[in-house]
Amino acid sequence: MAAPGGSGPIGPFPEGVSGPEAEADYDKLRRRVLWSFPYGLYVLGSRDGERRNGMTINWVTQVSFDPKLVGVGVEKTAFTHELVAAGGVFSVNTISREDRAIVRKFTKPVEVDAAAMTLNGFPFHDGASGAPILDQAPAYVDCAVRQAVDCGGHTFFVGEVVDAGFQHAEDTEVLRMEDTRMSYGG
Repeated sequence: MAAPGGSGPIGPFPEGVSGPEAEADYDKLRRRVLWSFPYGLYVLGSRDGERRNGMTINWVTQVSFDPKLVGVGVEKTAFTHELVAAGGVFSVNTISREDRAIVRKFTKPVEVDAAAMTLNGFPFHDGASGAPILDQAPAYVDCAVRQAVDCGGHTFFVGEVVDAGFQHAEDTEVLRMEDTRMSYGG
């Protein structure tokens, strides 16, 4: 097994997989399988005080019906992690398949123009929680963090939905990972 932070394969490995070459081959297989999981692509809005950000994210899921809870996996080194942990709020913005290029604009901390209410030039408004919601998002959920679970290099933030809505046609086809050349996971 590679040391934490190392570049080699990470275990555990199934019985019969031993040695550096077999571990590397298995690690590649495991990554390909995980990359085959269907994922959506979203922009996660975050806020702590006057600091705001939007970040492309794909690890998003509903985790409870009652109460309505949504979980998001955020890398600990990300600026968004800092904002969600400190501010205790986040929004999940769906993206139209027609707007697929937008996700590339949110892969690094954004330029916020509070006076113009834009994130990287995209208009937004503050949701009920205060988290930014992109005006062009077909739909959004606005959440208050209820729990943070340490998951290795990521934190899984569980948020209770405090507001949700459609901003455009409810039947707008939303972006999925396979609609882009991006891959994240494994």
